[in-house]
Amino acid sequence: MIRTFDKYFVKLFFKKILLICMIFFSLIFILTIFEEITFFSDTNSKFYLPFFLSLINAPTTLLEILPFIILISSQLFFIEIIKNKENELIKINKLNNSYLIKLLALCSFLFGFFIVTLYYPFSSKLKFLYFDIKNIYSDDGKYLKHYNENGIWIKDEINDEIFIINGSTKKNNYLENVFITKFNKNFDIIENIFSAKVDISSNNWILEKPTLFKNNKQIKLEENLLLNSNFNINKINSTFRDLNSFNLFKLINLKEENKLLGYSSQDIDLHILKIISLPIFLSIMVIISSIIMLNIKKDKTHIFHVLLGITLSVIIYFISNIFSVFGLTNKIPIYLSVFFPIILLSIISIIGLIRINEK
Repeated sequence: MIRTFDKYFVKLFFKKILLICMIFFSLIFILTIFEEITFFSDTNSKFYLPFFLSLINAPTTLLEILPFIILISSQLFFIEIIKNKENELIKINKLNNSYLIKLLALCSFLFGFFIVTLYYPFSSKLKFLYFDIKNIYSDDGKYLKHYNENGIWIKDEINDEIFIINGSTKKNNYLENVFITKFNKNFDIIENIFSAKVDISSNNWILEKPTLFKNNKQIKLEENLLLNSNFNINKINSTFRDLNSFNLFKLINLKEENKLLGYSSQDIDLHILKIISLPIFLSIMVIISSIIMLNIKKDKTHIFHVLLGITLSVIIYFISNIFSVFGLTNKIPIYLSVFFPIILLSIISIIGLIRINEK
C-alpha cells in the first residue's frame, strides 16, 4: 500500500522537476528566439514564425539536458525537506535514507520511461517540423534529400532549373549509376543525364563521360561534364541527419537504409542506445544527487549545494561526450561508449550508498 508520506515525497519530487523544466524551457526559448529572429530578418516570413520555431525546437533541447535537470531537481527536493525537517518522517516511520533514495530512483526511472515512450516521439515530430519549415526559408532551401531502397534521391534547384537526382550507391566521394532529370521552373523536362560515376567531393560535381538524353536523341560524351550543385559529400552525409528529428522506428529504418547504401550507422546506434538507456541514467543521477545532499555538512549553504550539482553535471556531460567521440571514432565499441559512463557512475553511487543510512 502506498503510504501518505510516499505520495507526499513523490508529489514534491515531480513538482521540483516541473519547476526546473519550466525554468530551463524558458531560458532555452529566450536564448534561441534571438537566433531565429536574426535568421528570418532578411525573409518575408510572418512575424510570429521565429517565436513558433523557438517554441517547437525547445522540447528537443530540453530533452538533451534532462539528466542534469533531474539532478538539480533532486537537490531542490532535499533542500526543501531538510529545511522543513520533513526528512524526520522517515525516521519516525522506522525507515532509513536508502528508502527515500530508492523511492526517488524509481520515480525517475518511470519518468524516464515516460520520456522515451511518449515525450521523445512527440519532440522528434516537432524537431522534424522545425527543420521542414526552416528549410523553406534557408538560402539553399530549394532542395531535399531522401533515402530508400532505390538509393539516394536529391531535389536540387539552381538558376531556376530543377534537378531530380538518383544515385544507386555511394562509395567514398562518388555516387554510382546516377540519373539526373533537369526541369525548368514550370517542370517541363529539359534533358536527362546518366553517368556511371560522379565525383561529389565538392559542390562542383564531375560527371564522368555521361550520356545525355535530349530532344529524343542520345549523346555519349567522351569528356567529363561539370554540374554545379548545392550538395557535396559532407552535406549529403549531414543534411537532415539531426537524429533528434527521428523517432525510434524511423531511426531503425534509417539504419537499414544506410546499410543498403553502404553508409555508417554508428551515430544512429549511439543515439538509439542513449535513448534506451535514459531511464537508467536518470535514476543514477538521482542517486548521485541524493548522496551529495545527504553527505555534505549541514553548515554549507544551499547555493553551495546547487553549484556543486551544476559542476558535477558539467563533468558528467564532458565525460559522456568524450566516450561518445571514442565510440564514433572506433576507439571503443559503440555500446561501451554509452554504458561505460553509466557503469562508472553506478560504481560511484554504490560506494556512496554504503554508509548513507548513518547520515
